[in-house]
Amino acid sequence: MLSLSGIGKTFGGLTALKGISFTVAEGSITGIIGPNGAGKTTLFNIATGIYPPSEGAVVLNGKDVSKLPPERRARLGLVRTFQNIELFGKMTVLENVMVGLHTRSKSGLFSCALRMPWQIREEKEIRARAKKWLEFVDIPELADVEAGTLSFGKGRALEIARAMALEPKILLMDEPAAGLNSRETAELAQLIKRIRDLGVTVALVEHDMDLVMDICDDIVVLNLGTMLAEGTPRQIQENPAVISAYLGEE
Repeated sequence: MLSLSGIGKTFGGLTALKGISFTVAEGSITGIIGPNGAGKTTLFNIATGIYPPSEGAVVLNGKDVSKLPPERRARLGLVRTFQNIELFGKMTVLENVMVGLHTRSKSGLFSCALRMPWQIREEKEIRARAKKWLEFVDIPELADVEAGTLSFGKGRALEIARAMALEPKILLMDEPAAGLNSRETAELAQLIKRIRDLGVTVALVEHDMDLVMDICDDIVVLNLGTMLAEGTPRQIQENPAVISAYLGEE
């Protein structure tokens, strides 16, 4: 589904990433772990088009998307969430998810201003689809609540609902469990599995090792901007280099 080949990134004289190559299999959940400063979020920013790579290529479902902007990649099915929750606080929960459907909207400024019949029909369809995604993340009762009043856990669920509204082929999640308590993290694990069961491939950056080892099929370990290891959760847990650099020895 997603292939990163020889990815490198420099900021001035600082090398943030060098020679990163791995694939994310269709229908899998892939975890990307590593110490702070390892380059995980930078890698996501390159994969989604926020940063251009200094070298290497990003291939989505067989298509080189290295030079495409984020919105073009989103239309092709590459969608992400962010470590810091970014919501439209003064809009309702439902309206936030409706915004996520912008890539599927065909109505323009003219038809919206004049409330043309096809624009009204489209808005009703968008509203119905947005409600469906609120049900998927188990917060349909919050549809009319102002998003800025949500708890952190509910805000995270809303962000995921908005991302899913774009109907991604692959969803990149940057530290989705950050700030969640143990109950919310357990609910998140089940939600990610449900996303995978819909046929959406998932890749996540995460520091919660219990979550990563529970839900991931494959794990990539970064350290100081380079790849340290790649394998199944069991292989990663038993890898001496990973234990020394990240997981810690007894």
